Amino acid sequence: MNTLLPFLIFAFVSSITPGPNNIMLTSSGIRFGFVRTIPHMLGVVSGFAILLALCAAGIGSLVLALPGADMLLRVAGSAYLLYLAWQLRVMKADDAMTGQAKPMSFGAAALFQFANPKAWIMGITGAAAFLPTLQPVWLAILLFCLVFSLVNLPCLSVWTAAGAALRRYLQDVFWRRVFSVVMVLATVYAAVAIWL
Repeated sequence: MNTLLPFLIFAFVSSITPGPNNIMLTSSGIRFGFVRTIPHMLGVVSGFAILLALCAAGIGSLVLALPGADMLLRVAGSAYLLYLAWQLRVMKADDAMTGQAKPMSFGAAALFQFANPKAWIMGITGAAAFLPTLQPVWLAILLFCLVFSLVNLPCLSVWTAAGAALRRYLQDVFWRRVFSVVMVLATVYAAVAIWL
């Protein structure tokens, strides 16, 4: 498979670069720590693997070919990110400690992939360029999704671990507010970048 290295590079670069999932995982790592964010990470990987399989089967291109589908994805993705930015405006570490706030669930994280325009772009582009030419086709799709997921999970873990590492430094109210502003701005930027 002479496209394996380019595919691994594509999967790594598209998974490690900032996007809605990585911003949410960093925020969750800060608020809840690494261990409590694991279901969120696994939900992202699982939901994205399903989306990849749909894209590899050609359904992703059909969905985006529907009139208004692209607009619907952008609106849903932007709306969720703006909602998230609103929630992040006051990042309270003590909310997570007292149980008032909860990390995103496995199911919610998996479903979010279908409203995440970056995930759709990654899936359609990856399937168009790197889907192996194996027979039967289901084996090619399975291999494609498996390899992408094996690259995706460590990348997501880096963002979550970074958030968890920052957690203890953000116990100070001033630095927590500064970081909260940075996260809100990054999330708003991600919402706006969907339209660029």
